[in-house]
Amino acid sequence: MSLLSRLRGEERIDADRLAGRVEAIDRFVRVVAGHLPEQRLIAAHTVVERAGARLALSRDHTVVALAGATGSGKSSLFNALARLDLSPVGVRRPTTGMAHACVWGNLQGANRLLDWVGVLPRHRFIRESALDGDDEAALRGLVLLDLPDFDSVERSHRLEVDRLLGLVDLVVWVVDPQKYADRVVHTRYLREFRNHKDVTVVVLNQADRLPQDEVERVLDDLRKLLDADELDGVPLLATTALHQRAITELRGLLEHTVAERQASLRRLSGDVDTVVDQLSDVVGAAVAEDEIDRNTVRGLTDALAVTAGVPAVAEATERAYQHRAARATGWPIVRGWRRLRADPLRRLHLPEGPVEPGTPIGATSVPDPDAAQRAAVGLAVRAVADRAATPLPAPWSAAVNTAARSRLHDVPDALDKAVASTNIHMDHSPTWWRAVGGLQWLVTLAALAGLLWLVVGYALRVLGLPPLDYPEVGVVPLPTVMLLGGLLFGLLLSLLVRPLIRQASRRARRRAENRLRAAVTEVAREHIVAPVRTVLHSYAEARQALDSARS
Repeated sequence: MSLLSRLRGEERIDADRLAGRVEAIDRFVRVVAGHLPEQRLIAAHTVVERAGARLALSRDHTVVALAGATGSGKSSLFNALARLDLSPVGVRRPTTGMAHACVWGNLQGANRLLDWVGVLPRHRFIRESALDGDDEAALRGLVLLDLPDFDSVERSHRLEVDRLLGLVDLVVWVVDPQKYADRVVHTRYLREFRNHKDVTVVVLNQADRLPQDEVERVLDDLRKLLDADELDGVPLLATTALHQRAITELRGLLEHTVAERQASLRRLSGDVDTVVDQLSDVVGAAVAEDEIDRNTVRGLTDALAVTAGVPAVAEATERAYQHRAARATGWPIVRGWRRLRADPLRRLHLPEGPVEPGTPIGATSVPDPDAAQRAAVGLAVRAVADRAATPLPAPWSAAVNTAARSRLHDVPDALDKAVASTNIHMDHSPTWWRAVGGLQWLVTLAALAGLLWLVVGYALRVLGLPPLDYPEVGVVPLPTVMLLGGLLFGLLLSLLVRPLIRQASRRARRRAENRLRAAVTEVAREHIVAPVRTVLHSYAEARQALDSARS
């Protein structure tokens, strides 16, 4: 099969599909911004910028660059393809590092493209004229560049070559029989174009210096080197600038490339393929955004609850319940001294009922966490990050760890606010407290009435007045029964309600602890888990974007 026949069989690139792939790369870059190191995204940023600019410029022109080392005969080949001797106007240059361009067709139509490529106006030449007739019509739309030598001793020349090689649509690598196997040519340049086989051509120039059988041997050897560079299948031609017929095949290839109008799209497609390959290691298998399991969140909540003082508040709730219950159900005679004791819950400056939205919440007096408790929080946060990062590719681990710790400085205030605003239902007294308290007052009043009755009878006897006739219960006077019965019943009632108070106080403690842990869990989810899940969501979007960018 001839070279042109093979080229005609190449699959065409759809411009809209290519634009969609570029947009996917741009979406990927935007999604991972702030999560992955910017160094990893330089190539992606470059492709998005270059592809967007190239797709907005003329697609009727094809930019072809002749690249090669010193002495490879690029300029001679440039002149031969142009069929004009352009060297006198600056194409021959041992000293300049600027590219020169020859345009077939209307120069004005290619000016915007050359401005973007960076070829100065004084280095632009127009090929066609009225004298040519239709001789050059087949190359109409070709923009041929003669690049500086990539092995120049001038570093600025090499940098200019590297810049231009990233912009042109098709590269013709010009090698000569003496340096075709040069390691720099293959490792630094040709091998880097393995994803651009469709827009890469290699020519063995100055083939007239070799006997015919040697030409075939060198071409075979060069083909093996290209295969080793992963450039198997790229066009390989033998040329010489001395005879027009020796560049016929190269000229035919350029004519086909210009007519097809696909080189720029294939070049950009290759650029996207290269970036996708480079980014493949940062995107792996799909990961659920709720990858953090309940046990991990529970461990985090446990550590934060201790730091927030939840055990201390729960214990204070239990003791406050016992304190208040004893004060409400105990003997009225001894209740007063209980009022002198501080309420364990109120010493922490905690609200005991619901907090209205918008109500200012003051700081609590919950004890500050010690070093061990803070260290436990750090370990729990690390466990969350490690659990989330386990199924992710390596570059995302740092992003997950950073996200998990991104709001740690807000956690102490958030925890204090969560504890202070939690309704622990200690703002009202149970009904049975009032019932028992009322009964205690009743028997106490009975005891006081019996005591007063006895005192009055004793006073009458002392004054020599007629004594009172006490009713008797059996053989015991009723006032004595009232006094002793009231005292004994009050004491017995206090002893009977103590187990109930202990059980109820434990329930109050569990209720307060559960509500406080729920509030702490919300802080954990908002300040630690949510940022991690944001990274997981970004990973999922990045994976989807990169899948869309694949051809």
